[in-house]
Amino acid sequence: MTDKLMDCIVNPVKCKLLLEIHSQGKTTAKHLADTYNDIPQATLYRHLKKMLSDGILQVVEETQVRGTVEKTYSLAYGINSTMETMLKENSGELYMQYFIQYILGFAKQFQKYCQSPNINIQKDMTGFSLSPLYLSDDELTSLVTDISRIIGAVKNNKPNPERQLRTIGVIVSPAENTDR
Repeated sequence: MTDKLMDCIVNPVKCKLLLEIHSQGKTTAKHLADTYNDIPQATLYRHLKKMLSDGILQVVEETQVRGTVEKTYSLAYGINSTMETMLKENSGELYMQYFIQYILGFAKQFQKYCQSPNINIQKDMTGFSLSPLYLSDDELTSLVTDISRIIGAVKNNKPNPERQLRTIGVIVSPAENTDR
C-alpha cells in the first residue's frame, strides 16, 4: 500500500486531492471539484476511483442527492498503533504510515502558506533543504541532541509583535544507497 500512497504523493493532482481529504478528514467529490476547479471533472473522478481501488481512500458515507448517490471519502489507512508498538514490532509499513501522516500534515501547512495572498518567501524566511552528511552514530546522536536543545530553548516563547509562529520539521533518514 505504501507504494500506491507514494504514487499519490508524487502525482500533482492526486497529491492535491490527498492533502484536501487529509485536511478535511472526510469530503465529497463536489467539495474537491469546488476547491480545485483547475482539475477537470473527468480527471478528478478517475483519480478518486483509482485511489479507492488502490485502498488509499474509502467511502464513509453515501447520500442520495437528486437521483444520484454522493459519496463521502476519507483516507483508508489509519494509525491504530502507538509509536512504542511500532518500534517494538520494527514495522517498516507502520513506520511509513507515521511518516506519510507527518509529511501530509506538514505539506498541508506549507500549501496553505503558498496559497496565501500575502506570501513573501524572503521576508517570511521560509525554506527547506537536504543535507547529506557522513556521521557516526555518536555524531548523529550529538547533532540531534544539539538540535533538540536549541529548539527546546525557544519552544515556550510567548507571542509578541516581533515573533511570528513558524514550524520547523526535522527528518533523519539513511541515504538512498545505504547498505544496512
